[in-house]
Amino acid sequence: MQLKLTRPIVFFDLETTGINFIHDRIVEFCLHRVNIDGSEKTWTQLVNPTIPIPAEASFIHGIKDEDVKDKPTFKILASEVAQFISGCDLAGYNSIKFDIPFIAEEFLRAEVDFDLQGRRFVDALSIFHKMEPRTLSAAFKFYCNKNLDNAHSAEADTIATYEILKAQLDRYEDTSYKDRFGRESVPVVNDIQALHEFSFHSRFADLAGQIIFDDKNNEVFNFGKHKGKVVLDVFDKEPSYYDWMMKSDFPLYTKKVITAIKLRGFNKGSVKTNNQLPF
Repeated sequence: MQLKLTRPIVFFDLETTGINFIHDRIVEFCLHRVNIDGSEKTWTQLVNPTIPIPAEASFIHGIKDEDVKDKPTFKILASEVAQFISGCDLAGYNSIKFDIPFIAEEFLRAEVDFDLQGRRFVDALSIFHKMEPRTLSAAFKFYCNKNLDNAHSAEADTIATYEILKAQLDRYEDTSYKDRFGRESVPVVNDIQALHEFSFHSRFADLAGQIIFDDKNNEVFNFGKHKGKVVLDVFDKEPSYYDWMMKSDFPLYTKKVITAIKLRGFNKGSVKTNNQLPF
């Protein structure tokens, strides 16, 4: 089944030096853009991470220091990558929890504004786990009846994810699903907005889950001594907490979110609600 698109969508996958998106770096990416007219374009790129690649990471994706020593850094590529995905929705396999926050950090380190506002995110892993909990290789075998060769290479994983999503649309067309509240719906339909809503089910205000929305749509802390408290209330009563977060080892995107919250409080007289996710 071909995707019904109202704007282009980019499937992507990252290979990295590790899983900590604050300290680790990208060593390879693949971007696969699917346009409204059905045309497709793939960009696969090795990246110099500027830090050593641990042996355990190389064991997984096969990329070593010597493979990337003469390759461009992400900072050099960032503007071109941003242009490639400009105006596009994003899709991947476990992208909401890993690839999107990881690449957001890389963009911010490169001082390129990575605007997530208005984008829709489709995560084939989220759909898979809700419908058929397994791994990427098993998903590819299950949905496409093919073996995934070169698993853990960015291009193989990216193209496999694209094929999986199309097969999911074929398999689950008109299939109902019950959420954790017992509500029944038919969410796996050929519509990017519906797939976004089915994939992106968290209440995170940032990408790391440090700030979440409560049932009144207030941003609240999800960690530490102020867990469960409204962010603006804490910043009003304890301004030093904002300064501490900005100086501490939090993701750059989390710092961007709390800065926006703080500025919103200044600009709107400490308005404490926000009806939109920041991405």
